[in-house]
Amino acid sequence: MSSFPKRYTVTAALPYANGPVHIGHLAGVYLPADIYVRYLRSAGRDVKFICGSDEHGVPITIRAQKEGVTPQQVVDKYHALIRDSFKDFNVSFDVYSRTSSATHAEVSSGFFTKLNKEGKFIEQTTQQYFDEKAQQFLADRYIVGTCPNCGNENAYGDQCERCGTSLSPTELINPRSMLSGAQPILRDTKHWFLPLDQYEPWLREWIVEGHKSDWKTNVYGQCKSWIDQGLHPRAVTRDLDWGVPVPVPGAEGKVLYVWFDAPIGYISATKEAFPDEWETYWKDKDSKLVHFIGKDNIVFHCIIFPVMLKAHGDYILPDNVPANEFLNLEGDKISTSRNWAVWLHEYLADFPGQADVLRYVLCANAPETKDNDFTWKDFQARNNNELVATLGNFVNRATVLTHKFFEGKVPELGELAPIDEDAFAQLAEFPAKIGELIENYRFRDALAEVLNLARLGNKYLAETQPWHLIKTDAARTGTVLHVSLQIAAALAPLLEPFLPESAQKLADMLNLELDSWASAGRRDALPAGHQLREAALLFAKIEDAVVETQVQKLLDTKKENQLANTPVTPAKSDVSFDDFGRMDLRIGTIVAAEKVAKTKKLLKLTVDLGLEQRTIVSGIAEYFIPEALIGQQVQVLLNLAPREIKGIQSQGMLLMAENADGTLALMQPGIPVRNGSSIA
Repeated sequence: MSSFPKRYTVTAALPYANGPVHIGHLAGVYLPADIYVRYLRSAGRDVKFICGSDEHGVPITIRAQKEGVTPQQVVDKYHALIRDSFKDFNVSFDVYSRTSSATHAEVSSGFFTKLNKEGKFIEQTTQQYFDEKAQQFLADRYIVGTCPNCGNENAYGDQCERCGTSLSPTELINPRSMLSGAQPILRDTKHWFLPLDQYEPWLREWIVEGHKSDWKTNVYGQCKSWIDQGLHPRAVTRDLDWGVPVPVPGAEGKVLYVWFDAPIGYISATKEAFPDEWETYWKDKDSKLVHFIGKDNIVFHCIIFPVMLKAHGDYILPDNVPANEFLNLEGDKISTSRNWAVWLHEYLADFPGQADVLRYVLCANAPETKDNDFTWKDFQARNNNELVATLGNFVNRATVLTHKFFEGKVPELGELAPIDEDAFAQLAEFPAKIGELIENYRFRDALAEVLNLARLGNKYLAETQPWHLIKTDAARTGTVLHVSLQIAAALAPLLEPFLPESAQKLADMLNLELDSWASAGRRDALPAGHQLREAALLFAKIEDAVVETQVQKLLDTKKENQLANTPVTPAKSDVSFDDFGRMDLRIGTIVAAEKVAKTKKLLKLTVDLGLEQRTIVSGIAEYFIPEALIGQQVQVLLNLAPREIKGIQSQGMLLMAENADGTLALMQPGIPVRNGSSIA
């Protein structure tokens, strides 16, 4: 233990409080971080697991504006949703805070003030777009215009979402403000910059030379590429009214840039939760700092935040930043804007009590070295073939047979045969093997070894066949089940970092406390005569219909996205007001409806128009049930010349709205009105 740090500070990237958490976030950041922390705790290490909601930045102000609420209301909503989802998913944070807290404002302001007083920033006046009508400087996302690359007329000031080109606001053609619609002007504004270029030599020594062998290849490669290309000063302030105010006289209307204040959120969250000891986790050289992030955050956590910490001078630097790649969904990139995601809170509602199944699948398929893909069919297969048929099957056989043959008590260990000795020898190797993989952030391989331990148990039972052996040799059967139960007992602590609910359920069945990592692999974890509790299934099979429902949900989302991107039908040529005036548009109520015989599309409707009732034949049978239409108010073109359809005289036309996919919707008044009322 002397070779280990005195304590660990483990952070998981602050989720942005602008929407829920999806499985890509879990697989890339929060699940591996939780596995690592749970292992450290089980191994007796002193560790603090820190996270919180990132609640500042322009996207939140844009969402607030669209929804007609305040930014605080937006972050309050999503902070609660994310926090509760993590809790239900058993992510074991020591503290889950938020960057809108008073403590964070104090810590981040103090951080900025110290660097500013010591001359660590440079002040520059730059030109930025200003909305004269709204009297406000515009962040890049508040500016839209025509993309110079593809002609998209609604490209943002930082990126065109149609062609993916990164942009600056001044590159847009015909830029306009999202606040007022007016054309913005360029105006001088002063900001504070962190001179990253001054820290290039130190970064090259610290990262390029110092972490080549211990940082993941994708992390090291991205950092080296950035440093080799040359670094530039980066603004730490921006003109905005949502965020931590810049604590400098004359800086009214400016806040700390979200990329600057968000990582300080790790520090402020620790201080908030542990006011008397937080500094030992952030300033003591015997503490080990590990950041868990996605690959889109590598530069911020490996270059920019370390430069901030180095400039401050009082803080330790990250020892490792084990970033993962991205997880795709059913062959397509996860997208929050397109709702192409499996949201954690929805999964927990659809699969109650099965958080561990998702934890297992996401870890087994983790994008540790390259982008990976989540599919519902793979989710089902891994549950049924691995959790149920391998892990659950072994535990079930060992416990059920013990209840059946030995009244649920651990039988005596008799003379050991070579197969028993071999099983015990292999068992003893698993804790160190799995622990080493976790220490090296190879969580997928570590989980595979846990499953291999269950496979060892299944293989041992298959070769010894206690269900047959009991007929001729009860004592030998007892030895076989004794060995099997020791393997099951080892599974509980080794499984706990990955599947905490299942590990606890297993420990309860074995009538054990979930012991430390050091206890795993012993051949005497369960003494002879120890009473087991009632056996229960660890996992349940997932049927085809369950995953088909989830697949259909995604297909519906894809269809909605396609419809949303379908161009609206161009306007027809102009008509005169007199032409329009000759149309007699009225409100009526459907009083009878039936299908027209020998047709698929036609309905015969009787509509009360106040002055009379009329028969109207309408081609809407594919979209409406006749009985459901009765009593509905509709808009009718009254003076359309009568026309015979399938032998029925139709005296008017219903006005309908047609979606891009051809589906129809009724055109109805917003409130009930008298039949026969004119539409003016």
